[in-house]
Amino acid sequence: VEDQRARWERKRSRTAKELLETEHKYLEQLDLVLTYFVTILKAKGTLKPAVLETIFGPLQSLYSASHVLSLHLEKGNLGPGLENFCQSLDLYGHYAENLEEANKTLKEQVKKNKSFRRFKKLQETRPQFQGRELEDLLSLPLQRLHQYKHFFRDLLENTSPDTAEYHKLAKAVKSVCEVSHWVQDIFDKRENSLQLLRVQKLLKGQKTQVLTPGRWYIREGWLLVVPAKGEELKRRMFFLFSDILIAAKPCHPLHLLNSNKLCCQAVYPLHQCSVDKVFGHTWSQGGLLSLSFPHKTLLLMSSNQQEINDWYRSLTAAVR
Repeated sequence: VEDQRARWERKRSRTAKELLETEHKYLEQLDLVLTYFVTILKAKGTLKPAVLETIFGPLQSLYSASHVLSLHLEKGNLGPGLENFCQSLDLYGHYAENLEEANKTLKEQVKKNKSFRRFKKLQETRPQFQGRELEDLLSLPLQRLHQYKHFFRDLLENTSPDTAEYHKLAKAVKSVCEVSHWVQDIFDKRENSLQLLRVQKLLKGQKTQVLTPGRWYIREGWLLVVPAKGEELKRRMFFLFSDILIAAKPCHPLHLLNSNKLCCQAVYPLHQCSVDKVFGHTWSQGGLLSLSFPHKTLLLMSSNQQEINDWYRSLTAAVR
C-alpha cells in the first residue's frame, strides 16, 4: 500500500508539474493576442468595438481564469485551484460557439479593411509570434480544453480516493468532460451543416430539400441498382441521411450549367424501410442488399464486399 501511494504521488507530482509548465506556455500565447492585438486595436480604434468583440470573444476572461489557476498551481493548491477554475469552464463552450463567426469576421476584415490587414501582417512578423498567424492563436483555447481533460484525468487516477482532494478532482473531471461534449457537439453540428449544404449544391435544382432541421448526413457512394425485369444494372449515387435515402444520377456531360451536378431520381423515407442482405454474408466478391419500402423494393449491389457491409451497417443503424 505504501509503495502504491508513493507511485501515485510521484506520477501526480509529475502531472501537476507538467500542467503548470504548459499553463505558463498557454498564458504566454494568450498574452500575445491580448497585448499585440486586443489592447492596441482598442487604443487605435482600427476595428469597431462590436467587431473586436466578435473576433476575440471571451479571450480576456479565459486569460484571467488561467492566470488564477496558475497561481494556485504554483502554491501547490491543486484541489482548490481546479475547483475554482471549473467555475470558468463554460467560457470555453461560449468561445467554441463564437469561433465560426469570429473566423468569418476576421476574414472579412482582412479582405475589406486595409489598415487592419497591414496591422495584422506587421504584428505577425514580430519575433514573439514565431511565424504563427492570428488564426492559429485563436484556436488555442479549444486545444487547451482537450489537454485539460487528459491532465485532470491523470491527476484523479493518481490521487488516493480517501482524500478530500480526490472529490475535488472528480468534480473537475466531470466538469471538463461536460464542456468537452458541449464543444464537440458544436463542431459535429457545424460539420453536419456543411455536409448538407455540399449535397444540396451537388443536386440540380431546388426540388429536393436536403437542408432540413434535425437531419444528419451519414454517408454517400456509388451503388448498382438491380432492375426488377432483367434490364441492365444502373449505376447511381446514393446519399444516406438519418431520415431519407436519395438516389441520383449524373446530369448530361454537355449540359451548360449542370454538367458537374447530379439529378435526383428518388427520395426514399426510412421510417417504413427494412434492410436485408440477400447475399454478401460470406467473403465472396461483393454483395446485394434489399431495401423494402411500403410500395417498392430496391435491390442494391456492389462488387466490393467491405462496401456492401458498410452500407448494410449504416442503413440498419439509420432505419433503427
